Amino acid sequence: MAEIKNLKKTADRISKAIKNQERIILYGDADLDGVSSVIILKEVIKNLGGEITAVYFPDREAEGYGITKKGLEEMRKFTPALLIALDLGIGNFQEVKMAKKLGFEVIIIDHHEILDKLPEAKIIVDPKQKGDKYSFKGLANAGIVFKLSEVLLGRQMTNNLRENFLQLTALATIADMMPKENENLEFINLGLKSLEKSWRPGIKAFFTFASDFGGGLSQKISKIISLLNVRDVEDNLPASFRLLNSPSIEESQKLIKKLILKNRFRKEKIDEMVVAIERKIEEKSLPIIFEGDTDWDFTLISSVASIVCHRYQKPAFIFKILDKETQGTVRTPKGIDSVALMKKCQKYLVTYGGHPQASGFRIGNENLEEFKQCLLVNYK
Repeated sequence: MAEIKNLKKTADRISKAIKNQERIILYGDADLDGVSSVIILKEVIKNLGGEITAVYFPDREAEGYGITKKGLEEMRKFTPALLIALDLGIGNFQEVKMAKKLGFEVIIIDHHEILDKLPEAKIIVDPKQKGDKYSFKGLANAGIVFKLSEVLLGRQMTNNLRENFLQLTALATIADMMPKENENLEFINLGLKSLEKSWRPGIKAFFTFASDFGGGLSQKISKIISLLNVRDVEDNLPASFRLLNSPSIEESQKLIKKLILKNRFRKEKIDEMVVAIERKIEEKSLPIIFEGDTDWDFTLISSVASIVCHRYQKPAFIFKILDKETQGTVRTPKGIDSVALMKKCQKYLVTYGGHPQASGFRIGNENLEEFKQCLLVNYK
């Protein structure tokens, strides 16, 4: 089987950066796939004797999705540096140009759909890019980074490290709703097999709450992923990153208790938003669900979109309206490509991208109605 395009090239560049003691910045998406990708690569580089200068996760509501102007401004104090974007970046054309001007050398490792072109990064790893002959295109980003870890570490990949990385890859693959087939199935089976015996305090701590989670391993995994997805940011680091990097079980347990309480409140707010949407769409018979509000919690709209999409079997465009721009998330039934649909209406959008069934967009408030009408015209 052919290898993923530019994977070896990326490994060589990272190895060179470690050898030359260059500054390395890991810039990851704040969801579990992005966080897992950052942790795996961070630990690989550490095992090879390198140091990570900084880790950055953009705040989607405040900054937008992907590589952001704010993120680059925050990190520019470290230039010149190698900036490795993980689980984002494939649609950040202007931001990558800005990064280069600021003194970053950019590597993008992403798994999202390719838009009309590629950003001007030094190296791009994305199995969906043109010329990539790797047969399986459904890897989570953590799956790609796991394969990168195998190339980087080679014979230095111990059984303990492999198990550790596979545990994170399995959680990320399930959380990102990647197809449970091919290599993904192997990653999931191997990762979950050793999960309950993980040496990682943050994972071990979850199983001390096992009686609260109930059911078999699959139910426990769902609960763990649900809690890891609860928004709780400290020092610009999401809870999942802090928890999976936690040095002790006791510290992890405190954070998990906090997340359990937050998750209860989160579920109540999600239910309220779903009811509000159902009231709005009662009088409409549109083929898509297109609803937003200034008061909605941005961190909940993805879950809400998933619920209403599943319940009504219609594409769901759910969004929060901010002062000048709107941030939205999209979920579609199987067989409907949300990215391809938005591509037909891209003239109204600031940015967009993601997976066929799960994606997002940013748009100026003045273009919301035109975007909606464009979607209705193009959705067949």
